[in-house]
Amino acid sequence: MSAQQVLFDAPGPKAKRNILIGNIVGVLFIVGLLAWLITALAGQGQLTAAKWTPFLETRTWQFFLLPGLWDTLRAAGVAIVTSVVLGLLLGIGRLSHFLPIRWLAGVIVEFFRAVPVLLMMIFLWLAIGAASIMRPQDIPFIAVVTALTLYNGSVIAELVRSGVEGLPKGQREAGMAIGMTRGQSLRSIEVPQALTAMLPALVSQFVVILKDSALGYIITYTELLQNARRLGVGEGNLLQALLIAAVIFIIINFALSSLANRLSKLLSFRTAGPARKDPEQKVAAAVPAG
Repeated sequence: MSAQQVLFDAPGPKAKRNILIGNIVGVLFIVGLLAWLITALAGQGQLTAAKWTPFLETRTWQFFLLPGLWDTLRAAGVAIVTSVVLGLLLGIGRLSHFLPIRWLAGVIVEFFRAVPVLLMMIFLWLAIGAASIMRPQDIPFIAVVTALTLYNGSVIAELVRSGVEGLPKGQREAGMAIGMTRGQSLRSIEVPQALTAMLPALVSQFVVILKDSALGYIITYTELLQNARRLGVGEGNLLQALLIAAVIFIIINFALSSLANRLSKLLSFRTAGPARKDPEQKVAAAVPAG
């Protein structure tokens, strides 16, 4: 008996009919809501061609959307690399047998996981600007990348720790049996296996980094959302500009999520391996018919 059968009873004819009715009502409600929204937008003149034609012009993409998209991808790409490096260092530190290192790594991880990303961005933007240690135009980019690195690096550190602790104890014992130290076993055996197992979750965290980079517009970082707002204010179609930016974010995030799902299936297939034939089936296959 499967866990599904133990936890839940199979729905009967009446329950199936109620589920079908609920689904139909839900779909009709969503369709009605969308129809009302479209009608309201049309009544306000938001669906006229003049509001959307600027997005068919080359200058719109050349001077606003594509530069903003590049800045978004640039900040997210740098933050992804630095977050992975920081996450590996903190994750290994949390697994260390040396108490001060484990305690320090734990304090750093718990602190930066608890602080909102936007608050860190604003604080770093103000602190770096007050220190006057770099050009003013570079401060927003550094603040965005640093805040994303500190927060997401702490999350990745927890992924590393949980991934290593989820491995069978035999992996660690095998390393110890051949003379490896605890650090050598972590670096050579446990962490590589944990990274392979947590790769889909890691890619999902990259999606979070990409989405959180949009918070940079609050500290004047010229990413996609900021440029879309500037375009909308100038052309008088702010709603349309934000919708286009949202669609671009959805496409990129959907691509990353699909990549995470593909990696999950690929890793599951490689871990499980091809189905093996039963010994009796092998014998039966080897014996000629008749």
